[in-house]
Amino acid sequence: MTDSKTTVPGASAGGGFSLQNIFRRPEAGAAAGFLIILIFFGYFGVQNNFLTALGTSTWLNFASKVGIIAIPVGFLMIAGEMDISVGALIPAGGIVLAMASELYGLNIWLSLLLSLGIAGAIGYVNGMLVTRTRVPSLIVTLATLFVVAGLNIFVSKKLAGTTQHSVQDAGPVSEFLLGDYHTLQFGADDAPFIIFQSLQSSFFIWIVFAIICFFVLHLSPWGNWIAAMGGDQQSARNAGIPTNRLKIALFMLSAMASALVGMTEAVLANTASTTTQFGMIFNSIICVVVGGVLLTGGFGTVTGIVFGTLTFGIVFQGINFTTFDKDLNLLFIGALLLIAVLMNETFRKMATNWSSSKK
Repeated sequence: MTDSKTTVPGASAGGGFSLQNIFRRPEAGAAAGFLIILIFFGYFGVQNNFLTALGTSTWLNFASKVGIIAIPVGFLMIAGEMDISVGALIPAGGIVLAMASELYGLNIWLSLLLSLGIAGAIGYVNGMLVTRTRVPSLIVTLATLFVVAGLNIFVSKKLAGTTQHSVQDAGPVSEFLLGDYHTLQFGADDAPFIIFQSLQSSFFIWIVFAIICFFVLHLSPWGNWIAAMGGDQQSARNAGIPTNRLKIALFMLSAMASALVGMTEAVLANTASTTTQFGMIFNSIICVVVGGVLLTGGFGTVTGIVFGTLTFGIVFQGINFTTFDKDLNLLFIGALLLIAVLMNETFRKMATNWSSSKK
């Protein structure tokens, strides 16, 4: 009988701690980038309360919405696919929720399930088209982006006569879970000890979602299947992995996550609009790439995507806390994307060279 043991990530074969294995991990560059960006904006934004609980919630709230979408988009990129239809599914989630409750008097939770169901159906169509036609997912989801965006406007005007919808009072429980601001503090009001302040419900949804996705990608067989598809799809299929069904499931997850973000925004603002969020397409992809996921597929982690999302959130919102010209915001984002890719590649080369020299 052989004795087997599981090696802890970051540990060497002799049981010690190995920097080589840390550098090899996909999230290593993303974690380093996050710390550098946090220190940079923390230094230049300290006078404008960047590091306070309220200042931190500004970029955490933004990151949470992007992050909910970025994780399933990251899954698809690890599997060698892409989904850019998310920009139209965000408003679709909100207006379906609003019209279902406003026009047809459905309960908020039934409206939510209806919205998720419609989004899942759109994701299913995306997955079927990609797997059956072999048309690149970039083209398929680009077409879906404009089809859904057009349907959002057409159906909204046809049924309600407007592209702006008010969301009826969802009730205290629904608002608490979907669209509210949360603060946790101890002590008296005149001298409170604040744990967090004005964090939106989407932040906590993101954390729970990230934990579940971490289990799926890193602790379940599905994670190996997703990575195998991105590495060599034909070999994965020959090994018995249900590649088509898994792809369809990933497209459905991406669509439903996007609709969920739209619903949280609608409940928070008590309104929903058909405006397509093109910016969220690029934001989610940037977070995934900054998080260390390879564009060629087969490589990435949930932890890296989370770090990439946090980094992007700081860069996107942090400039408002500094004295830098706000027009430089896009310059910072472009520089972040380039530096992050170079840093991730440098970390991987360091680990590879270290391993070769040891041998």
